[in-house]
Amino acid sequence: MPNKVCVITGGTRGIGFATVKAFLEADYQVVLYGSRQETVSKALNELNHDHVEGRWTSLTDEAAIFADFNDIKEKYGSLDVLVNNAGLSESTPFMDYTLELFKKVMDLNVNATFVCANAAAKIMKEQGHGVILNTSSMVSRQGQPSGVAYPVSKFAVNGLTISLARELGKYNIRVNAVAPGITATDMVRALPEQMIQPMIQAIPMKRIGEAEDIANAFVFLASDKASYITGTVLSVDGGMLV
Repeated sequence: MPNKVCVITGGTRGIGFATVKAFLEADYQVVLYGSRQETVSKALNELNHDHVEGRWTSLTDEAAIFADFNDIKEKYGSLDVLVNNAGLSESTPFMDYTLELFKKVMDLNVNATFVCANAAAKIMKEQGHGVILNTSSMVSRQGQPSGVAYPVSKFAVNGLTISLARELGKYNIRVNAVAPGITATDMVRALPEQMIQPMIQAIPMKRIGEAEDIANAFVFLASDKASYITGTVLSVDGGMLV
């Protein structure tokens, strides 16, 4: 049996799904979270692995997440790593923005990250160790021309990451974030070639990132090889922001 346990939110597709696979390959017991039972079941069927289970609890339901995480701790003996990956991105122009839409993005990208980190940190403090990892974005540093709530939410994730690293370090809890650049998710793959090529030309490494590039960064930051790294927002963007 694996001797470490990792919880990954937004683990049913894209970067999250690649991260689940990477932690399984690193010999973790993984609990993945998705938004619906159907998507969770589909991901589990595709993984076909003995050391992964799935849940679809609402990430902003504080009581339910606390109960879930404590159940995971009791079931597997620890909760060693949390990867807060669930998120919502969209591109509505600011003049068409509504407070309702702004709140919707912030609720999943920030509030859910807070709820899960809070629940995990209490367990990690009690057990004397833990790693919390958050998904940021390159737009947390440079903004984007529309869809304002998304970069705002990722600025908030960076602030949460750095602040928690300062506060939780004394409990042997490390907190870091990964900021992906343009990555070959389903959304990017669906773009026409005439949009993708200018993106590639703006990247010093002249290629779009793969989901596995981001997943590998999470696994590294969770590992003992990163035991003195905390409070870092690691850019994985092919040098786009250099």
